[in-house]
Amino acid sequence: MSEQILIQPVAGENSEKVKKAKESLEKARIAHERYLIRQNNKDLQEAITNYIDAVKFDPTIPESYYRLASLMWEQGQISINTAIDQCKTAVSLAPDNMNAHLYAGFFMKMAENYPEAMEEFKSAIKMGKFKSARPRLVLSQAILQKINSDKGSLTDYMQFVYYFLSGSLMLAWDRPSLKMFYKNLSDDVSVFTFNTVGKFLEKFKLYPAAENVYKKAVMETCHGQVFYNKMGDLALKNNELDLCVDCYKKVLETNPMCREVLVKLATVLQTYFPDNTEETIDCYEKLLEFDQDTAQIYYELGHLYLKKEDKINSISAFKLALERDLENPFYNNSLAYAFSKAELYDDAIEYYQKAIAINPDNEWTAIVCQALGAIYGEVKGNTEAAVATYQAGIILDPNNYDLYLSLGDIYMAEYDLDKAIRTYCDAITLNPDDYRGYSKAGTALWEKDYLEEALVAYHKSVELNPENEFSQNNLGIIYLDGLGDAEEALEYFEQAIEINESYTLAYFNAGRASQMLDFRNDAAHYYQMAIDLNTITQDLDEEDIRERLHKLFEA
Repeated sequence: MSEQILIQPVAGENSEKVKKAKESLEKARIAHERYLIRQNNKDLQEAITNYIDAVKFDPTIPESYYRLASLMWEQGQISINTAIDQCKTAVSLAPDNMNAHLYAGFFMKMAENYPEAMEEFKSAIKMGKFKSARPRLVLSQAILQKINSDKGSLTDYMQFVYYFLSGSLMLAWDRPSLKMFYKNLSDDVSVFTFNTVGKFLEKFKLYPAAENVYKKAVMETCHGQVFYNKMGDLALKNNELDLCVDCYKKVLETNPMCREVLVKLATVLQTYFPDNTEETIDCYEKLLEFDQDTAQIYYELGHLYLKKEDKINSISAFKLALERDLENPFYNNSLAYAFSKAELYDDAIEYYQKAIAINPDNEWTAIVCQALGAIYGEVKGNTEAAVATYQAGIILDPNNYDLYLSLGDIYMAEYDLDKAIRTYCDAITLNPDDYRGYSKAGTALWEKDYLEEALVAYHKSVELNPENEFSQNNLGIIYLDGLGDAEEALEYFEQAIEINESYTLAYFNAGRASQMLDFRNDAAHYYQMAIDLNTITQDLDEEDIRERLHKLFEA
């Protein structure tokens, strides 16, 4: 929110300026009264202008500060915290001014800072003595609002009764306030009644009845946002997510800067509506204006920008989160990931290393080791660093199946088949129900010319996951090139094609098997499909396929 900073008091004054200040203050009071009666924006602007002039001419008049704060806050020009600061300035200028304490308490109550608000109201009561009807009644109203927003204790109820009754008795000396106060109080009592009945119905899981009570409260009280909030919470509990979002948005229509509801809406959108990225980002950006939990908010924004593939803003958001919490391993890890997505791998390595060094949890850190090892191995080509990182991850979490697979892949890339086989076998021992370990072990065993063992591994892989086209194709290759059984091989190649109709290599292998079986037309079809797909995938040497195709029909 763009805020106008009010002028702070300065030392020194002269009679001319004091005179002008009093004139401006009087003009402001008149315009303020007209605004309260007519609710005309022109009167509001005139009052604000004259209060500002009064402050400029004589910055030692407390009334200028608290009244100006109330009008500027009402117009949305300043935040609740700035209004509180200006009232505190008025209190510091006139510690015995009852109204200064009363206004300070009012804004603290609006900020739901009930303990400090009550202290200010009690100070006003102490100063007003027998003429303290207003602060007593406002204090009783604050206590009731506290009860409405939270579970009230017996002491809270007793205090409410005491200040309400004593303030009501003292209103004999303040009749103009009586009518206005009872209007506000009756509304608060209605809120209390609807709130109590709704909570009772919710407690007994009579959710439709509770919702009807809250709907009625929206229509009959001036606190629709309170009950739309409750309806949103109830809808979330019942998994009525669209209704939940709609209710929270209605709260924000009335109070766009309600932090509690912004947090709820952002959480619901991020969790249940992943496609509403822009709307979720908007909620989090508004939350930043409260200057609370900013590190966590920037962290969430970073992930949302990643979802949009906005790499620059994601990096910026994670950096801002990290500036506020340098030793947070999750922020370091996310920043590293954002750098890797932007292909800034040296920066990614730096922050992955920081996250690993902090090590909040062995299992989590092992996963980070896997991400760092992948950069060393796949991007930097630093096999030694990759192996060391994967091994460190395995030490942290000996049950991390994926780390064993990644370590085995590094050994395979180096063609260290013995280590690759041992590592894949360790993975299989750890998780014998996952097809990937058998598939990778089968490839390593095939490369090592352990034909029978490779056949067993691939059969197990296909048994565990018949829908994996790569295992089907590789099993076919063993039958075709290892055992010379083209008929058996062709079945696996055709199964791979059925699973993935764009699998170039499977068409090529099916062509080879068909050619060996002298199924020339079938072989020609498979080779032609391989040529057509290879223009997109570039998996094979097209010239080799064409030569095989031409040989089919040579005399």
